[in-house]
Amino acid sequence: MKGQFSRLATCVGILTIALAAGSVDANAEEAEATLRPLTIDDSFKIHDVGDPQVSPDGKWVAYTVTTQDLEEDESKTRIWMAPTAGGEPVLMTAKDKSASRPRWSPDGRYLAFLAAPEDGEDQVWTLFREGGDSLALTESVQGVSSYEWSPNGKRMVLVLQDPKPEDSEKAKEEKDKEKTPKPWVITRRQFKQDYVGYLDSRRTHLFVLDVETKKMTQITSGDFDDSGPRWSPDGTRIAFTSNRTEDPDSNYNTDIWVVGVENSDKGQTLLQITTNPGPDSSPAWSPDGEHIAHVSATDIEVILYATNHLAVSSARGGDFEVLTRELDRMVFTPRFSVDGRWILFALEDSGELSLARVAPGGGAVERAIGGPRSVAAFSEGARGPIAALISEPHLPPEVFIIDDGTPRRLTHTNDALLKELRLGEVENVQFDSPDGTQIEGFIVKPPTFDPKVRYPTILRIHGGPQSQYDFAFHFEAQLLAANGYVVVMPNPRGSTGYGQDFCHAIWQDWGGIDLEDVLASVDDAIARGYADPDRLGVGGWSYGGMLTNHVITKTDRFKGAYTGASATLYVANYGHDQYQRWWESELGLPWRNRELWEKLSPFNRVEDVVTPTLIVGGEQDWNVPIINSEQLYMALKRLGKTTELVVYPGEGHVFATPSYNKDLYERFLAWFGKFVKGVEASATDEP
Repeated sequence: MKGQFSRLATCVGILTIALAAGSVDANAEEAEATLRPLTIDDSFKIHDVGDPQVSPDGKWVAYTVTTQDLEEDESKTRIWMAPTAGGEPVLMTAKDKSASRPRWSPDGRYLAFLAAPEDGEDQVWTLFREGGDSLALTESVQGVSSYEWSPNGKRMVLVLQDPKPEDSEKAKEEKDKEKTPKPWVITRRQFKQDYVGYLDSRRTHLFVLDVETKKMTQITSGDFDDSGPRWSPDGTRIAFTSNRTEDPDSNYNTDIWVVGVENSDKGQTLLQITTNPGPDSSPAWSPDGEHIAHVSATDIEVILYATNHLAVSSARGGDFEVLTRELDRMVFTPRFSVDGRWILFALEDSGELSLARVAPGGGAVERAIGGPRSVAAFSEGARGPIAALISEPHLPPEVFIIDDGTPRRLTHTNDALLKELRLGEVENVQFDSPDGTQIEGFIVKPPTFDPKVRYPTILRIHGGPQSQYDFAFHFEAQLLAANGYVVVMPNPRGSTGYGQDFCHAIWQDWGGIDLEDVLASVDDAIARGYADPDRLGVGGWSYGGMLTNHVITKTDRFKGAYTGASATLYVANYGHDQYQRWWESELGLPWRNRELWEKLSPFNRVEDVVTPTLIVGGEQDWNVPIINSEQLYMALKRLGKTTELVVYPGEGHVFATPSYNKDLYERFLAWFGKFVKGVEASATDEP
């Protein structure tokens, strides 16, 4: 009897649960019905969270939130802090000004940050954690690009560029009287940079600031750029990154150096830590001050295609050990754990960006935070825990806390908006390229996806090419999906995350084997029954645009294309963009190796284009200058092809003006709508 009653109770319980579940399912369906698709305007409602910093006592996390204001047509970044135990976040900086790089004082009483005063350059400010007005610590004429607190909080190391001669008060007065700007006088081999323009001979050096007296002392100098300073645990030395070869503009070889803080010779006395001929960067001290962890690329022959390994060197110089050579995956931002037992670092691997760790003496690499997500930044407090910036396919970056080995969500910046949206499912896929190489990628489906329907499909190619699509939130892909497209996002050869050989496979073969890979991704989507082979579009930005140019000059499969900030006649870039070292290293000098330059340039196959092509770029882009877009447009226009060129005034490689980004989204949706879907936009829909 007892067993029967128990069985009856169980049955009643199951029935109750089933009824409740039915009610929940009904509620879920009702809630689902109220959701709406993503729109262009949602881009400006999504707030970009970044740079989490744990307070020394482990009770707070400071972080940044960037918003885009369409009315004022500008972006602003503010600093917030949230209690690690959970609770409402607190806004720390003014709403009308941008602030960045929050850093706690070692005693946790103050929060420092970078912000610009009216009509000035970025300076270091401090804010008492418990409230009050912020105070400027620096007043340098050239602005502060970075800084770090000393271990005892009494000093800071600042990164400053040499001031311009015209920055003096007398020069400013004379400049105000001038009607015509002075010409640029160029003497450097590397003479251009995106968002800067023409480079002069001013260099970036390190200065030490006494927080109490505000006195600054220069500790490095010379015709070199110094960056990434890190204090030794005892506060007597600073490690930094610098290319101090005979001609820094001719190579990528940076090393780790150490300078004594009390040196009075402006860095004439330095200790060179690394001698690896490839780039070494991102120094991080061990808690005992005996070792420095850093990132090292050891294969100089493959330049930018080389794997960045985790390495450890003696803080006295000489000893150098690579810890992740066998792993053969990209690592970033190493940091010793507070107890010194581990080196923490970001690890890029097969579509994932994880927080990994390895013992300082080497051994197995462990994923502290792994799986289908993207860990973009992290920090550890003096007493724990670890704060990490994590994104997932349906979650823009948010701050998580790791205090027991499991990520715990701390911030909910975009939750209100996300609760309104029906996002497209993101599927991780693997498929074979024609030569049998397995390629990985992602497919984003329309929110109302029906497996019985074949959808218009966009091949979306990433830039770099040394980068990867990962398990992060991708707004543009979700926007296309919300407009009824299947979106194919492959990681072709040339991508990172799959080892050096995979990345290096496109050496002197741009638009060759990587073209086969991206076309195979479309074939895979067709084979899965998702993609309509008669309604295909393609597009990308930077190298994604460059590979798009190869696609449209080598196949007629696509009904519409957009190519953003792309190159097409490669020889036109030499001496005009910022990549002279890369061009020479991979393609050779254009007057000596012209055949290869011309062979790789899609411009020389422009007569084969049949795909209607939207061409876009920024007027002041020195990464991939607008001349490339202009030449492609002129060639297509001259040949009577369907094309349009849109140039955005004052913009560099990545657009900073919200209204221009909105205009850009409107244009490529209208273009794909017309040529891929075959739907003419109405007059009111035109951007």
